[in-house]
Amino acid sequence: MADFLPLLPRAAGEAIAFRDGLPLSVAAFRREASSLAARLPAQGHAVDLCADRSHSLVAFAAAVLRGHPVLLGGGRAGAAQFLPTAARFPDAYVLADAPVAGCPLPVIRLDGAPPAGEAPPWPDIPAGRTAAIAFTSGSTGAPSAHPKPWDALVAAAQAAATRFGLREGDGPPAAVAATVPAQHMYGFETTIMLPLQAQVAVEAKETFFPGDVLAALERLPGRRILVSTPLHLRALLSGDAPARPPAAVVSATAPLGRELAAAVEERWAAPVLEIYGASEAGSVASRRTVEEEAWLPYPGIAMEEAAALVPGLGRVPLGDALQLLPDGRFRLLGRIADIVKLGGKRASLGELNRALADVEGVQDGVFVVPDDLERNPAARLSAVVVAPGRSAEDILLGLRRRLDPAFLPRRLRLVEALPRDALGKLPRRALLALEGK
Repeated sequence: MADFLPLLPRAAGEAIAFRDGLPLSVAAFRREASSLAARLPAQGHAVDLCADRSHSLVAFAAAVLRGHPVLLGGGRAGAAQFLPTAARFPDAYVLADAPVAGCPLPVIRLDGAPPAGEAPPWPDIPAGRTAAIAFTSGSTGAPSAHPKPWDALVAAAQAAATRFGLREGDGPPAAVAATVPAQHMYGFETTIMLPLQAQVAVEAKETFFPGDVLAALERLPGRRILVSTPLHLRALLSGDAPARPPAAVVSATAPLGRELAAAVEERWAAPVLEIYGASEAGSVASRRTVEEEAWLPYPGIAMEEAAALVPGLGRVPLGDALQLLPDGRFRLLGRIADIVKLGGKRASLGELNRALADVEGVQDGVFVVPDDLERNPAARLSAVVVAPGRSAEDILLGLRRRLDPAFLPRRLRLVEALPRDALGKLPRRALLALEGK
């Protein structure tokens, strides 16, 4: 790959975002980003807390032009949890499009209306410059930092554009609506990097609730793509079907059950495509869940039994064990750290959770592994389940048909909701507190 790569290799008249249904052109976007870059400090690490996704695009482009890495946390919803992590960087500052109450870092507000005139020429970006730093969710411990050089981000965006037919000449430009924040690695790749590098325009307005998603799909033009999670897809199925279904649905952040994928495809008449990746490596593979168990690596990605070879990053260890197949695809064998051993038998926590999700009436649920499982012969698994109208005995009966008796939960607690974050993840400390009530 070249030593320098463009930030935005797109024509001036193309749409890069839609604000209130109106296109934001590449030319107008360049003016906004250039104006903001001129107001940034000489050095720093940027934290994007914008609610408007087009403002997040402007914030990222301005930071890259200034040479500032962007710290990828949880967005405005997760600001309270992420800002102490960002404060590890003495020169960190916040970019926001609304007041940020109690923020411990300096805040730079986006101006609003773009300036008139032409944007100054944009230099190409050094390939090895760190453009973003992704942090793990911290759901199982303290968040860890993973720098992303510019060439790795560009290579990943180009690979995704190739896989999903989003390059110039692949068809009409795509309009993306997303239920995931732009500040999470998955949302960042699909709603920030793709619009910068592919024929994609992103919906600016937040689309978190089912009504927001349906409204966005109704107003977006052309080839619409929904970027979401299994948690959001399940909620969407419980409401009205979209009057204008998307051309495709993309899912990540948690395993997508085949039954859920099939239900979305049947109701929305759109293929559901699942992405596999991690904060450490970014997105590395995809599959159509209803048709394939195995995953196909992105162009340029090579897989090992517990690692990915990623352009710009090299060999990146993964938390999952993989079974490599002769055709270049792979199967997931489960999280290496989530292998549960009981009674001389093994199972992955992911397999157990999928079995729980397949029990009739279960809307959400998770197995809980006690901290002393390996050293206490009497320790057993428990489960926390959302299943309105069903009893614990009903759920256990369904599990007995699917699991070895050794892995049946000794205690099964029914709750109204699990303490998931905006991406559907479950911080272990919150789960243990709930399970222990």
